[in-house]
Amino acid sequence: MPQVRYSQKEVLNIAKKVIEAEECALKTARQQLNAYFVKAVKTIAACKGRLIIAGIGKSGHIGRKISATLASTGTPSFFVHPTEALHGDLGMITKDDMVLALSYSGQTEEISKILNPLKKEKIKIISFTGNKNSNLAKMSDIHIEININKEACPYNLAPTSSTTAMLAIGDALAIALMKVKNFKEEDFAVFHPGGSLGKLLTQHVRDIMFKNKNPVVPQTATVQDALLVMTKNKSGAASIVDKNGKLKGYFTDGDLRRSLQKRRDVLSAKITEVMTKNPFAFTDNIKAIAAAKIINDRKIDNAPVIDAKGKVIGFLDKDNLIEFIALTDKK
Repeated sequence: MPQVRYSQKEVLNIAKKVIEAEECALKTARQQLNAYFVKAVKTIAACKGRLIIAGIGKSGHIGRKISATLASTGTPSFFVHPTEALHGDLGMITKDDMVLALSYSGQTEEISKILNPLKKEKIKIISFTGNKNSNLAKMSDIHIEININKEACPYNLAPTSSTTAMLAIGDALAIALMKVKNFKEEDFAVFHPGGSLGKLLTQHVRDIMFKNKNPVVPQTATVQDALLVMTKNKSGAASIVDKNGKLKGYFTDGDLRRSLQKRRDVLSAKITEVMTKNPFAFTDNIKAIAAAKIINDRKIDNAPVIDAKGKVIGFLDKDNLIEFIALTDKK
């Protein structure tokens, strides 16, 4: 087919209109949430088996993603292709399981064919469709309507806005179940043992902090002494400690720049004159994921690590987290 030339502005306008159409679909989907969604959450939460997801075409792709999200957030789930189910895979579904069928039209023949034998086994069926009067909706124990006004496709043909809305409702279902089941951060580690997320959830600050490269200077030091330690350790800060090794202050590159604006004899000044007193410090027993959040929320690059007695035992910065994730991902 012949290509049509579009300017950069025209291409961007097309893209923005697509996103606007899908934003509209998401708002519509949110407004349609009702008691049936709540019933679905409660019914799935009480299920003794697994939530089986079924869908054809684009709905099938969305179903695979919803199933993966459910499985990783505490709701046992797997995807079954309706065509494969008709040729033997139906036997994978037990009486303790439930089925979530996805079809925007609600008239998908392959899905309709697998529902009758499932209903005979008294397996509960939940459906997502855009038509509450469709065959699938009528055959379902719980029907959740996702009826959008228009696809983002200019011809209103290619599944775009409808699949976006379906995916969002699937995510909403997974997260609602996650909350109802009291699925916690620690549980993520069980379901993500090999990834960097699982590592961050199971490791503590003491496991990833710099121990050997720990920039520490005594209270009696000068700014020049602190800078030499910082340079040696390739750090942007230094912990100031008393004779017992307890944290008394913190000195950073930022403190140095601010001090230079006020006085010329900074290098010979006592570190206690320019350091930040009562600084924030990580305790060594908090989770790495919590430390990452603190660094992000506080907008800091680094901080000292102390033990239960307030003694400086390490140094944590963004590089620790980045290096740790890189190493665990390679394993």
